[in-house]
Amino acid sequence: MASYIVLLNYTDQGIRNIKQSPKRRKAAVAAAEKLGIQVKEAYLTMGPCDMVILADAPNDEAMTTWAMSVGSLGNVRTQTMRAYPSSEMDGIISKLP
Repeated sequence: MASYIVLLNYTDQGIRNIKQSPKRRKAAVAAAEKLGIQVKEAYLTMGPCDMVILADAPNDEAMTTWAMSVGSLGNVRTQTMRAYPSSEMDGIISKLP
């Protein structure tokens, strides 16, 4: 499983309906599970992003499908980053010439 960090920001629609956010988050997690994605944690954050999600997915296609599905509802905009844990990072760096 690959690791991902997803940065989310509320849209005008999302912040207008902020009280529905916990229900939407639970639905998003359920949708992720159907794609084989494990949402490890979801954080409400202060700063340039409203939320951060840590997740593991079987592949980039599953994560992209999920992010597009969540974004298409109009409540958040997402930015998804593939994240390499230190064990994988060390392996990548060891292959450098």
